[in-house]
Formats: sequence, C-alpha cells, structure tokens
Amino acid sequence: MCAGRSNRFGLGDSDRQARVTQKFVQLYGEIPSLWAQAPGRVDLMGSHTDYNEGFVLTQAIDRNTWIAAAPREDHKIHIASMNTGGGAEIDLDDIQHSRSSPWADYISGVAAILKQEGYRLNGFNGLVHSTVPFGSGLSSSAALEVASAVLLDHLSNLRLDPVDMAKFCQRAERDFVGMNCGILDQYSSIMGKAGQVLLLDCRHITSETRPIAGDLIVVICDTRTQRALTGSEYQERRAQCEQGAYILGQFYPEIKSLRDANLQQFDAHRKDMPAAVARRCQFIIQENQRVLDMAEALAGPDYDQIGVLTGESYAGARDLYQISCIEMEKMYEAMTHSAVIGARQAGAGFGGCMVAFVHKESLDVFIQDVHEKYFTSTGIVPEVYPVAASSGAGMLAL
Repeated sequence: MCAGRSNRFGLGDSDRQARVTQKFVQLYGEIPSLWAQAPGRVDLMGSHTDYNEGFVLTQAIDRNTWIAAAPREDHKIHIASMNTGGGAEIDLDDIQHSRSSPWADYISGVAAILKQEGYRLNGFNGLVHSTVPFGSGLSSSAALEVASAVLLDHLSNLRLDPVDMAKFCQRAERDFVGMNCGILDQYSSIMGKAGQVLLLDCRHITSETRPIAGDLIVVICDTRTQRALTGSEYQERRAQCEQGAYILGQFYPEIKSLRDANLQQFDAHRKDMPAAVARRCQFIIQENQRVLDMAEALAGPDYDQIGVLTGESYAGARDLYQISCIEMEKMYEAMTHSAVIGARQAGAGFGGCMVAFVHKESLDVFIQDVHEKYFTSTGIVPEVYPVAASSGAGMLAL
C-alpha cells in the first residue's frame, strides 16, 4: 500500500493503540492525531542478491512499526520509543546524528535526504512502537525509515512516489546511517501486497506479484542472536562481489554486476579471482537463479523443489558466502525434520532469523519440535511464529 493511502486497524490493534496513546499523552500532554505504519519483511529466496542488482523473492509481514504523532508548529521532531527507551530532538534546520539514541538516526536520515531533495518538512511529536524484532534480519531499521517517510509525506503534503520513497529511505540508511544496503528492505516495506509475494528486480526497481499456495505457511524461526551489520562482514561481502564482477567484466564487457554473469562465464575465469571472491561470486550467481526457480515452485506448488532450493540456498550461504554462525546451524538442524517442506537463512545472515515453509496442518508440530530441539542444542529459547503476507506502508485510519 503506497504512502498516500490508508490502512484500518486490524483485529487486536485497538489494545496496542490504547497503550501507545497512553504513553504518548504521558510524554507530550496530548492525544496523537496521526498514525503511520510500515511492515517488516522476510526474503523467501535471494540472500545478498539485492546489492548485486539481482532478483529477490520477498514479502512484507504482519509485524510492523507504528509511529503515533501530533504536528508541531516549529521545525523540530521530538521522537521517543516504547521499545528501546530514550528519545531525541531533531532540528529540521540543522539535522545531526543522535549521541544518546542511535536508533533515531534512521528518522533523522530520512528527513536529511528529503531536505537534500528540496522538500520542506513539518515537525511533529512522535512515539515509535514496533513488533518487528530488532537485529533479527526482518528489517526493523527499514520499517522505521519507511514509517518516518510515510508520516513526513503525509504531514508535509509531499505526495511522494512510492518507489522514490524507497530510494530515499535506502539513501538515508546508506548515506546518513552508514549502512551500504540494497533496495530490498525499503521497497518490500512500501510495496508489499496482502496475500502475495513480490518478485523484485533490484536493477530496475520493479516487481511482479506472485501467488503462494494456500496451504503453505511461512514460519519465522528466530535464533535470538542479534546482528550488527554496520561496519561488519556485510560490507566485506559486498566489496568482494564488486571485485568479482569487475574481474569478469574484463573478459565479458556486458557484465556490470554479478546479475549479468552466468555459471559458464564464472567457471571459465574463477581461477582469475582470489579464492574467497570466487566463492562469493558462485553463491550469488546460483542464488539469483534460485530466486526465479523458487517463484515458480511456490506458485505451483512444487514442494519437492521448494525443499531442494531452500537446502541449496542454506548450504551455499554457509559454505560459499560464509554468513552462518553456530546458532544458525543449530536452528537449521532443528527446523529440518518431517514437518517442514524447506528451510533456509533469512536476511543478511550472521545470526538473526531463519525462515521455513510448512504445511498448514503441520504448523503446531513444527513449532513445538523447533522449540524443543533448538533449546536442547543451544540452551536458548527461540521465537517461532507464522507470518502472513501483508500490505505495505501507509497511514492508519481510526
């Protein structure tokens, strides 16, 4: 759902609204008059293909970030969070990083990019509440960016194009926060469709909606190990992919990114690359094809193919892209039993969440088995829950 449209509160959201309103009144002495929401997302296939200009099969999920707000007369944003505590004051005439509440930089960054684009912004008092777990690979940061953009768009009457909004939010995370991310997270949060998945083309920033079989449930399996991607190995993986694409481009001028390369070209010149770079390139080229194959398998549905593709993706992420950790390996062992169709990593790896595909009638058995097996092997109590494909970001209508 694009930013100019509105959602209605869903079943159970009235209690959440009441709790947020109560806290808002405590903080600001007034009732919020505006509500913006943006969902998290899960990639069903396509790890790290987005910044290689490839394809990703993604869906927005029914866990989201809300910002309750009331307009201000000055050019300031006062923002607080019910999840992390703390807050920040953002001067729209002099936007700076927050020393006390780094999470506020995602909001500041969006405002800074919109200011760079020449938009005049109005201030607000705001309170964030999110059901997207932080640092888990479900795009909590993008949901906060997008909810901020939706709110500023509405409050300042900007009438932003949804794809432009995704690009602005990506730039906020890349240029202001310092995380050189692809477009996947922000696009998914804005353009999500209820009951459907998106086949996203990250070069052209376009997507097609694809169906998912009615008896198939997407289940999030959270290892409860948080990731911190800024300044991490994520940046190294991206640089290695760019190096590999450059090397291949010396032999095949049409290759501008790994999206353009096929396995035959790669195999012919893998010895011209450092070994680590070759491993990264092999994974991305294979993963990009798996996205297209997975879109067909989910629509089929072809359950055997789903199992094959997810298994190959997980093995490649572990052995070639090397974005796994011991908790992810233990979670994969806990997930892959008779009740599952297929399972793989989600997000950027290095911890966080994983995703499974389960028949509806097997859901309860699957959840119980994952809880028991993962806790037995790690001593960590996981979070395991189904998610549904959700509409994208928008203003909430009371």
